[in-house]
Amino acid sequence: MELIWLSHLLLLLALAGCLYGLTAAALAGRFARRPAPVLVGAAPSVTILKPLCGMEPNLYENLETFCQQAYAGPVQVVFGVQNAADPAIPVVRRLAQAYPALRLDLVVDARQHGSNRKVSNLINMSGEIAHSVVVLADSDMVVKPDYLARIVAELGQPGVNGVTCLYHGVPAHRGIWAHLSALAIDVQFLPNVVMGTSLGLAKPCFGSTIAFTAKALAEIGGFEAFRDDLADDYAIGEALRAGGGLVAIPTFTIGHTCVDTDLSGLWSHELRWNRTIRNVDPAGYAGSIVTHAFPLALMGALIPGAGTNALVVAALALACRIVLCVRLERAFGLASHPYWLLPIRDILSFMNFAWSFVSGAVTWKGHDYRVVADGTLIPERSLGHDAGASSL
Repeated sequence: MELIWLSHLLLLLALAGCLYGLTAAALAGRFARRPAPVLVGAAPSVTILKPLCGMEPNLYENLETFCQQAYAGPVQVVFGVQNAADPAIPVVRRLAQAYPALRLDLVVDARQHGSNRKVSNLINMSGEIAHSVVVLADSDMVVKPDYLARIVAELGQPGVNGVTCLYHGVPAHRGIWAHLSALAIDVQFLPNVVMGTSLGLAKPCFGSTIAFTAKALAEIGGFEAFRDDLADDYAIGEALRAGGGLVAIPTFTIGHTCVDTDLSGLWSHELRWNRTIRNVDPAGYAGSIVTHAFPLALMGALIPGAGTNALVVAALALACRIVLCVRLERAFGLASHPYWLLPIRDILSFMNFAWSFVSGAVTWKGHDYRVVADGTLIPERSLGHDAGASSL
C-alpha cells in the first residue's frame, strides 16, 4: 500500500488527459470549419524549394504532386542535393522529362555551411530563387492540386508574414510500423497543435510547408541564420514573427509519407522529433505528459492495491483516444486508422517520451549529433566541406 499515492497520481493525470483529448476533439472541428481566404487578383510568381537527400519510398510520386499544381502564376521548382551521386537526381530528371513546360532546376552542391545539413542544402539552393514568393516543403510531403493557391491566398492576408501547414500521416506501405508512424502524427501531433494554437499557447512552424516572400527571407538573414539549428523550421517561424507579422496555419492538412519498416527506424525518428520539441519548449513538453492518458492509467492500475476503478480509468482513456482519432479523421477528411493499434501506439509513444529526457543525442539522415540546451546541433564527427555545383 506504500505506493497507492502514486497510483492515485497517475490516475488523476490520466483523467486530465481524457479531458484534454475530448477538448482537442471538439476544437479540431472548429479549427477545420474556419473560412479559408481566396486568392484575389493576379497570382504572384512562386519558387518551391525541395531539399533532397537520398532515395525515399514514393519520392517520385511525392514530388510529382508539387508539379501538378492548379496555379495561375509562374511556378519554379528548385531541387537541391549535396552529393553528385545522390539517387534522387534521376528522379528529378524523370520529372523534368514528364513536365517539360514547368521550370525545374536542380542544384548539386556539396558545400557545408553549418551542422544542419538540410539548411546547408537550402543555402546552396537559395541562389536559384527566381520569384517573389518562396515555398519550402520537405521531400516526403504529398499535396493536392489546390495546395499552392491556398497557401498563397493565406500569405496575402493582412498581417501575415509566413504560412505553415498541418500534416497527417500517409503510410507508404501496409506494414505495421508505417501505420504506427501515421498514428503518431494523427492522434498526437495534430491534436496537440490544434489545442495549442486554438488556446494561443503555441506558435508553431513546420517543415511540411513554410511560405514567405523573398523579401522577408532576406530580412531575416536568409537561410544562413539557421545553419546550426536542429529545429530550423521553428527558428524560421520565430524570425518571421519577429519581423512583425503572423505565421498563418490554413485549415487543411497535407500528407506526410510514413516509410518506417521496423521498430528501430520508428523509434529513432520519433526520438529526434521529441528531443527537438523538448529543446524548443521544455516546460510545455514536460507538461504534455497528460496527453499519454492510457499508459498513465495502465501503470496506475498495475500498482498493488489500485483496485478495479483503475482499470475503468484505463478503459476510459482508451475510449477517449478512439473518440479523438475518429473526430480528427472526420474534421480533416483523413482515412480511417486500424483502431486496434491505438494501445500499442500509446505505449510506444510514452516510452519514447520518457526516453527523450535521458540524453540529447539524435540521428538525422544517417548522421549523429548532440543537441545542446539552445537547440544547436553539434556533429559527433567533423563534416567535410567539398564544393561543387551543377544545374538541371
